[in-house]
Amino acid sequence: MKGYMDDEDLEVYQKLCRLHIEICDLRHTWPSEEKYEIGSQIRRSSNSSPAQLAEKNDDRHVRNKIEGVNRSRGEAAETIHHLFMAREKRYITAEVYESFRAKYKECIRMLNGLEKTLERKLPEGERRWVVKEHPETYSDNSDVVDSGWPIPPET
Repeated sequence: MKGYMDDEDLEVYQKLCRLHIEICDLRHTWPSEEKYEIGSQIRRSSNSSPAQLAEKNDDRHVRNKIEGVNRSRGEAAETIHHLFMAREKRYITAEVYESFRAKYKECIRMLNGLEKTLERKLPEGERRWVVKEHPETYSDNSDVVDSGWPIPPET
């Protein structure tokens, strides 16, 4: 049994790859003048999202793996933007846009979780984010919820 995960083992990687194939199929329904405009951009960003995970997954340094997750998340967000523009140009319906947007947002949430998991592998002093080792349960008297954002320095 191996002690690491290949990129193909990651559920988010698999989902992003499937989404790329769906985006490529969707793009074929758009006007031909968009072949080298939004069509090319959306194909590249939708492919780059899983590719960033694959590129950095074999890296020996956790910080570099985290950078791959961050880049993957950015490419997924860029793909949502291109889908939004396709909707605005009426190449896709609002329903198609919302369906893809929801799938990409799910992947972004999964990437956030992967980043937090990787941050836990770093010594506490080297972490960029506050990562609770044991998440607290939510209650009505909870004023502060861990958002995952860095704590601003005290002034």
